[in-house]
Amino acid sequence: MTSPDDSSHDSSAPREPDQGAAGQRGREAADRGTADQGTADQGTADQGTEYADRVYRSVGGIAGGVLLLAIGAWLGIDAVIRGEGRTPWVALAGLLLAVPLVVAFTVRPAVYAGADRLRVRNPFRTITLPWASVEAVRAGYSSEVLAGGAKYQLWAIPVSLRQRKRATRRQARAATEDPFRRTSVQAAVDADDERRAQADRTIGELRSLAETNATREGAQGAPEVRWAFEVIAPAAAGAVLLAVVLAIT
Repeated sequence: MTSPDDSSHDSSAPREPDQGAAGQRGREAADRGTADQGTADQGTADQGTEYADRVYRSVGGIAGGVLLLAIGAWLGIDAVIRGEGRTPWVALAGLLLAVPLVVAFTVRPAVYAGADRLRVRNPFRTITLPWASVEAVRAGYSSEVLAGGAKYQLWAIPVSLRQRKRATRRQARAATEDPFRRTSVQAAVDADDERRAQADRTIGELRSLAETNATREGAQGAPEVRWAFEVIAPAAAGAVLLAVVLAIT
């Protein structure tokens, strides 16, 4: 039997509204809104993401330059320490002249290919070429790019005729081994790309980037050329110093 106290308590006490389902739906909507906002933020971040440039350099040139710098430093320092008369001064002037030139022709050259532009760093100049201004990228006896009616050499991508001959022999050998083209199309394309010389593969990549990115908004503009005074100035100072030392001694 239910006591009166219990019945009066049940009848008089106000019942709290059932907020479980409504609260759950509210929380789910809030979670969906947060997730949608996170997705939108991620999409905005992806659209603004800037990818690193592809960098092309000559490994052989850098190795040769480092070797020349090491030999020059050894001979120059030895001449400065042990030399007599004008020899130390001639050695110092020669180092001031030679080191920037060696760096310019061996270590400095590089090609940076980004989403909007091609930046070519040659011994004495840095050329910035928006992709829309690039007319052609080719490799004959040397690698070069045509832009704005001018031709610029790509010092960082040397052409090796020996590699081309070796690649031609590989292609001829592959043609005789599979005369009926029984391999898949994709395998054949990959194999042909691997049989090309290194410089030709690099030029193919740059040509593809130019064709793909030429219509980008950030890829518009005219070529810009900047002289590398950080290389020219010390080399000119070394040449003047060497001429003065040889003239007065």
